[in-house]
Order: sequence, then structure tokens, then C-alpha cells
Amino acid sequence: MSDYRIESDTLGNVKVPKNALWGAQTERSRHNFPVGPKMPVLVIRALINIKASAAEVSVQQKTIEKQKGALIEKSAARLLELSDEQLMQNFPLHIYQTGSGTQTNMNVNEVIAHVAKQIDPNTEILPNDDVNHSQSSNDTFPTAMNIASLVAINQLLPELQHLIKVMQRLQKKYWDVVKIGRTHLQDATPMTFGQEVSGWASTIQHDLQFVADNSKSLLGLPIGGTAVGTGLNTAQNFDVEMVKNLGDKYHEPFEVENKFYGLASHSALTMTHGAVRTLATDLMKIANDIKFLASGPRAGYGEITIPANEPGSSIMPGKVNPTQGEAMDMIVARIMGNDTTIEMANTQGNFEMNVYKPIIIECFLDSVQSLTGILSHFTDLMVDGIEVNQDRMEELVHNSLMTVTALSPHIGYHRAAEIAQAALNGKTDLRQAAVESGYVTGSDFDKWVKPLEMTNHNRKQ
Repeated sequence: MSDYRIESDTLGNVKVPKNALWGAQTERSRHNFPVGPKMPVLVIRALINIKASAAEVSVQQKTIEKQKGALIEKSAARLLELSDEQLMQNFPLHIYQTGSGTQTNMNVNEVIAHVAKQIDPNTEILPNDDVNHSQSSNDTFPTAMNIASLVAINQLLPELQHLIKVMQRLQKKYWDVVKIGRTHLQDATPMTFGQEVSGWASTIQHDLQFVADNSKSLLGLPIGGTAVGTGLNTAQNFDVEMVKNLGDKYHEPFEVENKFYGLASHSALTMTHGAVRTLATDLMKIANDIKFLASGPRAGYGEITIPANEPGSSIMPGKVNPTQGEAMDMIVARIMGNDTTIEMANTQGNFEMNVYKPIIIECFLDSVQSLTGILSHFTDLMVDGIEVNQDRMEELVHNSLMTVTALSPHIGYHRAAEIAQAALNGKTDLRQAAVESGYVTGSDFDKWVKPLEMTNHNRKQ
């Protein structure tokens, strides 16, 4: 018995795997473009929802038979009930295909049509005429891109909020624990560890807001533009009704977008990814701060400890590495590369349509979903487990020369600098050098150089 069936398209007959739900055009693409990552599942789910909405709106506008519209909706619903793994068995195509995403749009059309045949063999549902009714790949795919991106962003934001809450707990716990501040990698004036962590928390709060604000630009959907943005072969207000219908499905205030913009440019995605990239750069900075502060245990900064989640070395017994920070750093490196790719791809909106759509959405989702995936582990397995080595912090504050800054208002900058230099050259502590200078007494030094008070920890930040 044959393991394939024969299907046909405008170019002729094609052998399709017997049990596959896709058809001729998908099979051609499967053979012609076998390279690269698979089309993201969020894009597939968005396209299926678009097909269901188009069927419902078309029935309302009486441009498609009610029975056909209902069958398309039922078929789409059956697919959406599947797990991601089950669903993607029907969508084998890669991102490196036509730049409009046409093959993937047809993959969705063909699968829905075949599911419809399974549900009701007596009602013919055609991929192009029925499932793709009032649509083009050129408007459905960019619409799916925006929808998928918003879904991904909405999954990222709670992870950022969780990280902020954990940081705020650390901030409160260690607000009065003094440590030495550092600028230019050199000793600076004292601060508290809680103050340092408050900077981290505020950074992520700002970045979260940047991402959330920029993602609002994705609410504009170009659906209804069809081939070049004119809305050819759609009924009056099809776009308006589609935006309402999709808004109800996703609980988002989607808007009708200028179709010529929505097909040719992906500046909204590019800008939003820029905010994600900015977030990523700050996460790398924070991860690196934690890694450096936890370095040691005996030959590094050693100001904090982090959880020992797994053995750190195959040759050095007892070694513990900051693995969550390293994983975060690698993801950030990938995001920076994705950002460059998206920027370049967005320039390719030649005339009426950008033809780098699949790689734009794959890079965007890779960045957002990678961050979403690592954040809970970075937060729970690294940040939440930070413990302060208070003895080490006190030792470094005591040995630092920059507490001399507290003397400047009393004896002047140049005399204070002279004391610091004397302590450095004589390898003595700052108090001894200050007293030996004759500029201050021991009691003066003790009264003026109080590291915790130098941090202004009681001031509202």
C-alpha cells in the first residue's frame, strides 16, 4: 500500500505523505526549503485564529456560505485545542522560505481544509477560495507577526515583575549593610548593598515599562489589506470587523492600521525589539555585577555568595560557578545578534512589501521567549539566593582609601588627597595616615568618617 497520496496545485501533481494534513503547496515548500528553524508555534496559532475570524466575519458580511464559515471555525478550534507539540506535527515548514510567509499561510489553509474534510466530508472547503477568503499572505502574515509578538511580550512581563519583587526583598533586607562602592572598577565611597540592589530593581522597572510602552505599537493590524494594501477582494469594513473579532479573541485593543505601512514596514517590531535589547543589556550588566561580587571564594571580591546549583568543574573539586549569570549573558549575546538581523531585515520593505518577514518574527520571538525562559531560573536560582558576606564587606570598607572623602568638607580636598596617598604609599590604614598627617585627631576622624552615615541610607531614594 502506498505511503503517499497525490495532490495537485497550479503547477501540477505532488506526492504528499499519506497521513499528512497539509497539501501540495506545503509539500513543495518542505522539499524546496529544508533549512533553518521551524516557523514558531505562536505564528501558527495566530494564523489559525485569523482564519477563524475571517470565516466568522465573512459569514456576517454574507460573502461566504454560513455552513462553510462554521466548518472553518470548527476546524480551527480543533487545531487550537492541540498541544504545541501535537499542533506542530502538521506544520513542518522552516523560516527560510518566501519572504512573505506565503508557504506557511498556505500550510495553515491546507491543514484547516483537511481537518474540515475529516469533520464533514460532504462539504468541500478549499484552501484558497474558502480558508483564505478575503485574505492574502501579504496581510495575514504581518498580522500574525504582531499578534504573536504581543502574546510573547505578555508572557515576558510577569517574569520581569517577579524579578523586581525578589530584588526589592533583597533591597529591604540589606538596606543598612555597608559595602564599598566602585566606579571605573576602582574603589569609591561607601554605599549599602540594599542601595546597590535598588539600582538593579529600578533598572528593570524602567526596562519593563519601555518594553510595555513600545509593544503598544504592535496593536495596529494590517489585516484587510490583501495583496498590496488596497483591500482588493474584501467587503466594506472587513478590516474593521476583523480587528474587533481578533481583539475579542486575544483580549487586546487591536486597531485598524494603514495597510500600506503594515505590509511594507515592520518598524513597530523593530522598535519593540530595541526595547527588549535594552532590557537584555541591563540584565547582562546585573548578571555580571552578581558574578563579580560573588567571585572567590578566597581570591575574588567575595562580597556575596550565590546558590551552588550544580558542580562547577570536571577537574576542580568543590568549585561552584555562576552558571545562571553565564546563561543569561549568552542569551543576551544572541539577542544583540537578533537585533542586528531585525534592523537589517526591516530595510527590505521594497515598494509595497517587506520580504524578510519570517526571519524578523523568528528573531523577535527567539529573543523574547529566550528571556522569558531564563528569567525565572535566573531569579529563583541565583538572585533570590544571594547572601551577603558582611565581614568581607566591612573589611573592604575599612581598607578602602575613598572613605577619606568624608574629610574633604573639614580639611579640604587637597589635604584629604594627601592623606589617602600617604596611606597608600605607607601601606597603613586611613585612620593612621590621617592622624599622622596632623590635619585631624583620632576623635575627629572617628566623628567624621562613619561609613554608614556616608551612605545617606536614611534619605528617601
